[in-house]
Amino acid sequence: MANGGTFHEVRLGLRRDFADDSYYSSGVQFVRRGYVTVRRLQVLANRLTDQDREILRTLARVRVATAVQLEQLHCVAVTRRQFRGRLTTLTGQDLITRLPRVIGGVRSGSAGYVYALGIAGQKLLHPDERRPQRPWPVGLAFLAHSLAVTELYVGIKRAEHLGELTLGDFTTEPACWRSYVGPGGARVVLKPDAAGKLWFGEFEDHWLIEVDLGTESTTAIARKADRYRQYWQSGAEEANTGVHPRTLWLVPDERRRAALVEVLGRQPAESWRLHTVVLFEEAITRLTQGAGS
Repeated sequence: MANGGTFHEVRLGLRRDFADDSYYSSGVQFVRRGYVTVRRLQVLANRLTDQDREILRTLARVRVATAVQLEQLHCVAVTRRQFRGRLTTLTGQDLITRLPRVIGGVRSGSAGYVYALGIAGQKLLHPDERRPQRPWPVGLAFLAHSLAVTELYVGIKRAEHLGELTLGDFTTEPACWRSYVGPGGARVVLKPDAAGKLWFGEFEDHWLIEVDLGTESTTAIARKADRYRQYWQSGAEEANTGVHPRTLWLVPDERRRAALVEVLGRQPAESWRLHTVVLFEEAITRLTQGAGS
């Protein structure tokens, strides 16, 4: 985040029935479009401002973000109108792309646009990828869930700006996925929604994050909790980082929190301490308290 940014509270107005667990299970289809030459890419790269590059890095990190979320992170020393004009310019250059879904309805105007990396943006940030792809179309379920993850990232950056923490790392799917050897020697992949590393002075906290919008059955939650326990028992994380992260479950309301606490409470006593369940609106407060509390 650029210094001096101004932040505001944002509510996306996304319905819980649009929730989804993973982009990669949402049935989203891709088609390849456009072609960017090396020469054209170099011209675009030379024209990028520092702010432009930060916008691209954010979209590479979180995959999708609304115009408002990007403003919260990167609108510095310019008006909102100028910033949104810059988003339009980057879109025209295919460095970023607007998704066909508009959050908040037609009256939301440009504030309701949702952005992802365009073909040129993908090639610029990931030159080794042979076939950059454009998301088309994006399902409402995936979109609501992914924007909730982005909103968490915005909140963490705001807390960093206020000096409440230092963000060491924040990754989303699939970069945050973990693989381990499960029961019977099978390779299993644990798929959290995000992973974060936060610093508080000399202390470092590691988190795996589940953004729950209340659509998964308690049976599915129980299966996921089993995988978290198995991953902990595998020792894979400690072998890589020396510490096992806690899992932060973010839920939309008290009723859902009670349901998850009941399900997670059925886990063996030694693994229950791996989990923390809080309302989404309490996420930043909980993170600033530290993983050990």
